[in-house]
Amino acid sequence: MFLGPAPTYTRRQIAEAADVPQELAGRVWRALGFASLADDAVAFTAADLGALRRIRRLIDSGVLDEQTVIRMARALGRTTSRLAQWQAEIMIGTLDPNVPPSDADLVRVMETARALLPDFEQTLVHVWRSQLAAVVSRLISPSVGDDALPSRLTLAVGFADLVAFTRVSRQLDEMALADLLEGFEVRASDVIASHGGRLVKTLGDEVLFTADEPRAAALIALDLLDEMKLDEKGPDLRIGLAWGPVLPMMGDVFGTTVNLAARLTSLARPGTIVVDDGMGGTLGDVPGVELLKIRRRPVRGLGVVQPYVLRRAGQGD
Repeated sequence: MFLGPAPTYTRRQIAEAADVPQELAGRVWRALGFASLADDAVAFTAADLGALRRIRRLIDSGVLDEQTVIRMARALGRTTSRLAQWQAEIMIGTLDPNVPPSDADLVRVMETARALLPDFEQTLVHVWRSQLAAVVSRLISPSVGDDALPSRLTLAVGFADLVAFTRVSRQLDEMALADLLEGFEVRASDVIASHGGRLVKTLGDEVLFTADEPRAAALIALDLLDEMKLDEKGPDLRIGLAWGPVLPMMGDVFGTTVNLAARLTSLARPGTIVVDDGMGGTLGDVPGVELLKIRRRPVRGLGVVQPYVLRRAGQGD
């Protein structure tokens, strides 16, 4: 139902038909997140052959080299794997977890999935193109007129961490824990997107986000605290923010600024936001927020830093 016609090619046959070296075909397959198969396993379809031929044409034309192909395949595999897992869980989640599903239940779920596939496929491509346009604009806009695109970007980086998550998780059953984590990610995603930021990744009880401007990052952090406070029984949140150069790679961000934001999160008390000196120096004129200078702290691997507590104006101690 999902893949179309049945597989007709082995690993060797599909590589030969696409005129792609066996070693490269195997690297692409693994980069996409699929297991290596035996040489005689008939597991590849005509659609797989078409994809491999397109890759060969891109390499032959010089548009992409092999290393770039592998990096793009890995990014595609990681992203779509998570998306597929999430969607399948949502669909299967419509079944009652306390009652073994009947054949009729399974048929109903599969028929619903079949009906959704065409529209979802078109929507997926539309959203991807829109996201791609936004990212390309963000990456090239600082360098218009320059000779080369920068390898690093200057961004605000934030970590938001659920406080005492280990203790809280021990008090919850599996379903309640899943609801807590999904609710946290959903709330964080909505708040971050509403201010034009980007949710880079989730790490269980923590989210990493970026914003083009310190003001947007500050508003994201403040709204995240407010959003989590709506759930009086849920865990508190603490947030660290830093402003500076980052290295974007494979959809993630790396560098000293990212490390500093993570360290500042560990300094923050429950329900507070701690920012670095670079971030604090840009927020003095932002209406509705204020900064409280606290004592300098040694930060592992980064020396001594001057942190500030960020809060809404008039919030008090």
